[in-house]
Amino acid sequence: MGLYHNRIYDTNINMSRSIYEKDYREIISRLKQARVNAGFSQQAVAKKLGKPQSYISKIESGERRLDVAEMKKFAEIYKKDISHFVK
Repeated sequence: MGLYHNRIYDTNINMSRSIYEKDYREIISRLKQARVNAGFSQQAVAKKLGKPQSYISKIESGERRLDVAEMKKFAEIYKKDISHFVK
């Protein structure tokens, strides 16, 4: 591989995905706890959203990022105000 390729695809860079990573993990933790407290399985929530179960799993594991519009849908399903997740 050439120098340009190595510079673009340097996997040795040790950078966090986001400066807000800790805050995001806390939001996801609250989201998962709200699901459990509401008595829903990942499969049940996925069905309500018209998504596969893996969609919920990836969000809860941090593999997939959640946007505000999606968070609003989760809040509605869990009967929580959106501010519950972003304290």
